Amino acid sequence: MDTLCEVCHGHAPADHYLCPACQHSALAWLREIPHQVVLVRTMLQPETGPARRGGVGRAHAPLPVRLEVLDLIGPGHAHVAPDPHGDQTGGVPVGAFLAGWAHYIACDVPAVHRDARGTVQVVQARAGTVWAATAWPRTGSGLTAWCTWHERYLPYTATRPYAAHFHHELEGLVHRLRRLNHTRPIVRAKDAPCPDCSGWSLVEHEDQLHITCTLCPARLTPEQYGDHRSAVMPALTALALRLITPMPEPEPKVA
Repeated sequence: MDTLCEVCHGHAPADHYLCPACQHSALAWLREIPHQVVLVRTMLQPETGPARRGGVGRAHAPLPVRLEVLDLIGPGHAHVAPDPHGDQTGGVPVGAFLAGWAHYIACDVPAVHRDARGTVQVVQARAGTVWAATAWPRTGSGLTAWCTWHERYLPYTATRPYAAHFHHELEGLVHRLRRLNHTRPIVRAKDAPCPDCSGWSLVEHEDQLHITCTLCPARLTPEQYGDHRSAVMPALTALALRLITPMPEPEPKVA
């Protein structure tokens, strides 16, 4: 029996807290993060302009790095520090976020062991129980390796009660990177008309599973769009060819 996704409230598979569309978005963000971090690292040093005469003097030398960039790619903790005075900015760095969540998920993975009789026993984690487990990527120790770790464990994460919390924080991290880099996900216009409103308004977002209409609430999976396009485009193409093909010249009459 399907359940409701805790992020978009769409239909999710049984015993899942994330629907396929939200899992697709999380997967796209995990693959985007390494590329965004490469761009952010080029912005670590502040831009300097030509020296100006008669300017206002500084009480201290300017910082050699941009703090908003260092806050993202520097060291840090996997949780936001208490800020009772409200004078702190930024958030959890990328590396600390990925590693912290990986260790948390690893502690929640069911423990498998053999008892004295040699029978395999699978014990699911319970509330308040923390296994002595640590996440270690098999493909390295950098940000790309941690993102790959989360990609492989995403099907399990989607079945856990904290899945929506992970999705929300991952989305916030990607938006922080995009704001610094002034980047946006690629949006591609589709050539088939919308099946609901007939408008030429279907678009495909790089980090979304569904192809959506900008004029109505229509949502299609890539498979549904492929079937729709195969059904309507041959007739539309034939009609367009007839409209652009010039009419034959009438034959002159013989007197």
